[in-house]
Amino acid sequence: MEPLLGALLGLILAVASSAQDNCTCETNKWTVCAQDGSRNCTCMLVGSNHRVDCSTLTSKCLLMKAEMTPLKEKHFWGQPHVLLDIDGIYNPDCEDSGVFKARQCNQTDTCWCVNTAGVRRTEKGDKSLSCGELVRTSWIYIEMKHQKRSRAFNVTNIENALRHLFESRYKLHPKFITAVKYKSPLIRIHLIQQGSEKSRCDVDIADVAYYFEKDVKYDSVFHSNRTLTVSVNGDALDIEKIRIYYVDEKPPEFCMKQLAAGFSAVVTVVTVTAGFGIAVLVILRQLRIRKYEKIEMKETGEIRAPSLQ
Repeated sequence: MEPLLGALLGLILAVASSAQDNCTCETNKWTVCAQDGSRNCTCMLVGSNHRVDCSTLTSKCLLMKAEMTPLKEKHFWGQPHVLLDIDGIYNPDCEDSGVFKARQCNQTDTCWCVNTAGVRRTEKGDKSLSCGELVRTSWIYIEMKHQKRSRAFNVTNIENALRHLFESRYKLHPKFITAVKYKSPLIRIHLIQQGSEKSRCDVDIADVAYYFEKDVKYDSVFHSNRTLTVSVNGDALDIEKIRIYYVDEKPPEFCMKQLAAGFSAVVTVVTVTAGFGIAVLVILRQLRIRKYEKIEMKETGEIRAPSLQ
């Protein structure tokens, strides 16, 4: 009887251990997860007390905040020697909903306004800067280039593969993927999502673009399957370059003084270049006239003073 009881106890412990191991956030590796008394798995964002919904993508603002957490707080990962490329990443201020606050400031008195993708859309100022509403990024244009290959992919196959990727991996509704264009080796993807079109259950295209960029740069946010693999009719799509452009519902508000200065600089360069070109033409014309005069003097035997034209 005792061996049977011991085996049963071992089975229970094994099941409990397996359940604990499965308590992870598949869509966000920057989380600490634990089971409560009811065996419900709860995941909290690293560096904050924000509870994460692991059934969908985490907002870009919260992800950036987690990435700014000191490495000593990331040892839960099991990889204490991981190094992160945080160029272009800042520690953002997020609303309770997870979206960016319209005004962002660094550790000093420098502040600026951002869009829903967290991209700066104004000049930097001091803490008196007022940003008003958070302007929505409604169009994201992704441009990338795949590695050289002997033969280009089929256009239809690569479009279907990328559409499936965005729909299955990032949970993006197909209506927001407005175009996938391909001309080897360039691939262009258009994501358009107006504020009036987005429901509460829809993922934001800014979050999708951030997850995708992280995947391409081998720094996936997903807990497992960190290496992105895209198959196009059986052939691997290896992306080597990516660039993302953001278009807001309202134009950016950069300082006109700086734009005027930039325009003046362009005008100055053009003026100097044109003046130099005119001077060269005048000198060449003078040299050509003198050459003709010398030839004429040799033919007629006349001696004349140099022309002043």
